[in-house]
Amino acid sequence: MPEKNMIGNKIRQLRESHDMSVEKLAETSNTNTELIEQLENGALVPSLTPLLQIARALGVRLGTFLDDLPHDAPVVVKSGRSESVLHFSGNCDKCDTSTLEFFSLAANKADRHMEPFLIDVHPPKSEEEKLSSHEGEEFIYVLKGEVEIIYGKERYNLVTGDSIYYDSVVPHHVHAKDSDAQILAIVYAPY
Repeated sequence: MPEKNMIGNKIRQLRESHDMSVEKLAETSNTNTELIEQLENGALVPSLTPLLQIARALGVRLGTFLDDLPHDAPVVVKSGRSESVLHFSGNCDKCDTSTLEFFSLAANKADRHMEPFLIDVHPPKSEEEKLSSHEGEEFIYVLKGEVEIIYGKERYNLVTGDSIYYDSVVPHHVHAKDSDAQILAIVYAPY
């Protein structure tokens, strides 16, 4: 399994601890068996929406895929560079490279209700703008660069210092405009 994609091991461990087959997890998460198998084998860099669906089907928070030893004490991250990083493909169904690096700012914090991330956002690898949606809310603050957020039928161009807060059940897509950008994102997804 590629070092950058350790999520698959967590998915497999959780699925097996629930005595759940790949087929049952795919059905429960409204995904497909090929996706689950590719994630578990590390052959695919996930996008956020199916990962949230899988977390919900397993009855865990998204952060569970980052956590090894949850604790109740405060979590301190120096200089915004957490050792816990998730690599996402944006919204590419068959990607094996990352277009988003999510640095968790709350990894190992027990019983949290939101997921704060520092995210390095890269321009899309293709012109396709596949929107995704999931239950919950998202807050994005642009730290540097320029990002475009497609939200339903609207487009929002945000630059350094701009922010947006939206219901993530509305189909949306976030990408850097012309060059790399960085955002602070807080995701709330009930489970």
